[in-house]
Amino acid sequence: MSAEIRKPPRLEAGQTIGLVAPASATGEPDQIRYAIEVIESLGFRVKPGAHLFDRFGYLAGQDRDRAADLNGMFADDTVAAIFALRGGYGSMRILPYLDYELIRANPKIFLGYSDITALHQAFQVKTGLVTFHGPIALAGFSPYSLAEFEKVLLRPQAGLSLAAPPPVEPIPGRPERTNRLIRFVPGRARGRLMGGNLTLLSHLLGTPYQPDFQDKILLLEDVGESVYRIDRMLTQLWLAGCLNRLAGIVFGKFTNCRPAGSWTSRFSLEEVLAERSREIGRPALGGLMIGHVDDQATLPFGCLVDLDVEAGTLTLCEEAVL
Repeated sequence: MSAEIRKPPRLEAGQTIGLVAPASATGEPDQIRYAIEVIESLGFRVKPGAHLFDRFGYLAGQDRDRAADLNGMFADDTVAAIFALRGGYGSMRILPYLDYELIRANPKIFLGYSDITALHQAFQVKTGLVTFHGPIALAGFSPYSLAEFEKVLLRPQAGLSLAAPPPVEPIPGRPERTNRLIRFVPGRARGRLMGGNLTLLSHLLGTPYQPDFQDKILLLEDVGESVYRIDRMLTQLWLAGCLNRLAGIVFGKFTNCRPAGSWTSRFSLEEVLAERSREIGRPALGGLMIGHVDDQATLPFGCLVDLDVEAGTLTLCEEAVL
C-alpha cells in the first residue's frame, strides 16, 4: 500500500536544483555540461551529484554511488528540487539502496520520466512523496514544456488542465494531425494519478515497489516497443488484477511503437489500446502530451485529478506543491 501523501514545497526562481544520474550514462561528458546549462538557463543554480560524471558500462556509475547521490540531494538543505539527467536503464537497480526514511522526512520536488518511473513508484510506495513526471535535464525544455513545468511547480493552483495538446490554429483542409485525442471508453473518473513508462511498471510487479492501483488514474507511455510487446505488458497488468482496480486510464504518447510482421497479420497500436480499455471498462483517453516527445507536460504523481473523456481533459484537483 502507498504511504500517506506528502507534498514538497513549491519551486522559486534562484533556488538550487540537484542534478543526478540514476540510470544510464550519457554518450559524452559534454552532454552533462549541456544539461547543467539547461537548468541554469531557467534561472536556477545547479548542484551536480558527486558521481554525476561517473560511468560503469551502460550505467552512470556504480549502483550504490548513484543511490548515494540521490540520498545526498534529499539530505542537503540547500537543494530545493532534484532533476534526473536522463533515463535509459538503471533506476530499478538502486531501489534497495535508497534511504526512504530520509526521503520521507525531506520532501522535495523530484522530476523525470521514462526509466525514472521506477523511482516515482518506489517513492510513492515507500514515502508517499508527490513526484513529477516530466522533462529530463538532458532533453531541454520546449516553450510548451516550460509553460507546463512552471504552472505546476512555480505557480501552483487547483483546477489546472494537465497535458492538453498545444493549441493549433485551424486551417481549412488541414485539421490537427500530430496531437490527436482518442476517446477509447467514455465517462468521467476521479482518482490519484500514478504510472509512467509501461515497461517499467510491468517490471515492478511482484517486487516490494509494486504500486497500489486501487481507484487510481493510471498514466502510461512508452518508446521503441513493438505493438505486440505493448499488448503483452498491458495483458500482464490485466492478468495481475491491476487494471481492474483503476478508476480510469490515460494513454500518453507511444513513440516509435510500431506493429511487427506483415500488414495483413498485425494489430495496430490503437486497436490494442482500445481492446484492453474496453476489457477493463474504465474511462480511457489517449493522446495527451506525456512521454518521449519534445512538448512534454509535467504531471504530479500522487495528486487527485479528474478525467473527462468526452471533454478530452485531465484536470488537477489540488495544488501539487505547498
